Amino acid sequence: MARNLLSRYPWVVSPFVVSAPMKVMSGPALAVAVSHAGGLGFIGPGAKTQDTTNDLEKASVLIKGANAIPTTSSALPVGVGYQLWADDVGIAAAAIEKYKPCAVWLYAPKQGSKDYSDWSSRIRQASPETQIWIQIGTLQEAKQLLQLSEQPDVVVVQGAESGGHGRANDSMGLMSLFPEVADAMASSRIPLFAAGGIADGRGLAAAMCLGASGAVMGTRFLAASEARISRGYQDEVVRASDGAVSTTRTLLYNHLRGTFGWPEEYSPRTIVNQSYVEQQQGKPFEELQSLHDEAAKAGDKGWGPSGRLATYAGASIGLIHDVRSAGDIVRETQHEALERLQQLFPHKN
Repeated sequence: MARNLLSRYPWVVSPFVVSAPMKVMSGPALAVAVSHAGGLGFIGPGAKTQDTTNDLEKASVLIKGANAIPTTSSALPVGVGYQLWADDVGIAAAAIEKYKPCAVWLYAPKQGSKDYSDWSSRIRQASPETQIWIQIGTLQEAKQLLQLSEQPDVVVVQGAESGGHGRANDSMGLMSLFPEVADAMASSRIPLFAAGGIADGRGLAAAMCLGASGAVMGTRFLAASEARISRGYQDEVVRASDGAVSTTRTLLYNHLRGTFGWPEEYSPRTIVNQSYVEQQQGKPFEELQSLHDEAAKAGDKGWGPSGRLATYAGASIGLIHDVRSAGDIVRETQHEALERLQQLFPHKN
């Protein structure tokens, strides 16, 4: 499976590192930089589906202007992600047909398997070369994927440690979740990628020992110089530590930002700040929203422990200590993973 997978992404250097399609923050510059360094970069969903189309156009320009990324097909050597509950499949399919990204990441359906089947069918009609990646967070979801008429090419198994919108009430840590999903899906021969709480080579090595074909990192790439992110947000990702204490899953920040409509099984993980602390103390939502809106006018000062703005991030924040280029993050993660594996399994004479 590993050889077949790498043949579809010939520029990727093993071990396989993927940057997650984080909404808005995973822009074309980040995705192209990750692929250029030997990983697979994904463009995240935009505020509107059309925004993602524009990002694919920018990525194609960047790829033409950068040093060549080796590929054996006409597919664009970056992927793109969509949140099915909010994105428009017609607009997405038109963009996929025009730009032919090598992979499309599907997540958060409103109607479960039906949405996955509908989107997969439209994508394969638009661009047969484009591989379909589907993200899941429970064993039940894995079993449901096996019943789809349109099987995915890759499945991303996301543990409870993840940042952003993960499972709200039925999540499990990656160490237990991944092997159980792998056992359930073994007969399908679909490659599995591990996500959630991975921020360095140690996590990548652990994912490979669990049987993953590669690892997905989201929060670590928030601290990449190419991320499309406010400086105050990025500084907070670097500053924060002890994810068990300093992060929590809550819908509060969605609602403060005016974001509604996510399927009920999802809730985002965020770094705790004054908005959450005061909500727990009983401050009315209307007051919290007024204070949030004022903080939004303060620029980078709106983030931090005394700030009030949403800082979606995973439990791995304590492993992130600086901002680096995406290329350095990819290469250092791969190098550390290989070193760890070689220490554990030295070559025998």
